Amino acid sequence: MCFIWALLIAIGLSGCASMESAGEALEGIKDYFLGGEDNAEPPAPLVEYTPEKNIEILWKESVGDGAGEKSLKLVPAVGGGKVVAADIEGLVEAHRQTDGERVWEAETEYHFSGGPHIGDGTVILGTSDAEVVALKLDNGEKLWAASVPGEVLSVPAVARGAVIVRCTDGSITALNEKTGAKMWSYERSVPTLSVRGTGAPIVVEDNVVFGEDNGKLIALALTDGKFSWEASIAMAKGRSEIERLVDLDVDPVAEGGVIYIASYQGGVGAVAELDGYLLWRNEQLSSSSGLSISDRRLFLTDSDSNVLQLDDRSGVALWKQKELQYRKLTAPAAFDDYVAVGDLEGYVHFLSNSDGRQMGRVRVTGGPIDARPVVADDTVFVYARDGTLAALKVR
Repeated sequence: MCFIWALLIAIGLSGCASMESAGEALEGIKDYFLGGEDNAEPPAPLVEYTPEKNIEILWKESVGDGAGEKSLKLVPAVGGGKVVAADIEGLVEAHRQTDGERVWEAETEYHFSGGPHIGDGTVILGTSDAEVVALKLDNGEKLWAASVPGEVLSVPAVARGAVIVRCTDGSITALNEKTGAKMWSYERSVPTLSVRGTGAPIVVEDNVVFGEDNGKLIALALTDGKFSWEASIAMAKGRSEIERLVDLDVDPVAEGGVIYIASYQGGVGAVAELDGYLLWRNEQLSSSSGLSISDRRLFLTDSDSNVLQLDDRSGVALWKQKELQYRKLTAPAAFDDYVAVGDLEGYVHFLSNSDGRQMGRVRVTGGPIDARPVVADDTVFVYARDGTLAALKVR
């Protein structure tokens, strides 16, 4: 499916680039989505080791069809004692956080593609049909639905009564959390060629911060959408269209007055949240999975599914776990002494945050896990592409 999409995009390049560069772009896109020469290697076999920790599956449930065969941003959301997940066919379920018992389910007509996010008594989701839907957290009753300019392939953000939605056309829309009424919008064209997907916006102090497909990190005022600052994180290089892809499609993370973001082919960077001043940039790294930060420890899953810890002050790698290479790992979830990642075969791996060694693993399902695990109350919640929702505990 991804290759068909990439092929159509590449064909469309003929109107804006030479046939030679279009051909180069097509080959590059195919390499990216199908794995390229390096990723054509089979996933690294699991290394046998003596686990230092036992990983217990507290409970496991099924939520409809999950994301099916598509790569979407359907993730578990935790709040109000509930874990909420949605599938591609419009099913939304809330399960009790402690034991997995289903609290409610809502069967809707929507094709969910991003979310959910739990707000102030609300559950917010985006659809592939350019809609945003709000449900009540306590019972799943529909509150409102609103149209947005494009497909939603990121998790909406909610802050101070506003729902912030990023669409694949590059637009940002702010909606009233209680009514769905439009508050403001921001529009900016995306490059002719870009990797499918968008990073989620985050709210940092008084700004909405998000990465763009041109390698820039943008901050807009939460109240009215006015421009606050921008920072150049990734610089396009090379001759072909694919070589010049520097999409910031991973979710930014923030801690201690600093915002961190990674890009496809363009490196990892850190900027001051106040004004976007670039603090450091490591151009040697590439990621389409994402970052995590906990207690000033910064972690990254790179494009080859290596997991790294980076120095939060310089971006220098402190350790690199290479034994899970090419296993299509999720973004890391850091908590306590651990870093958790899911993989293409339904395993969740727990690494030491001090040196990256494998400490334990458990297989949750037979299919891929591509949504980043979510941690709440020392419990790790994962949602697999086949709809498996599970809660894990380190013992």
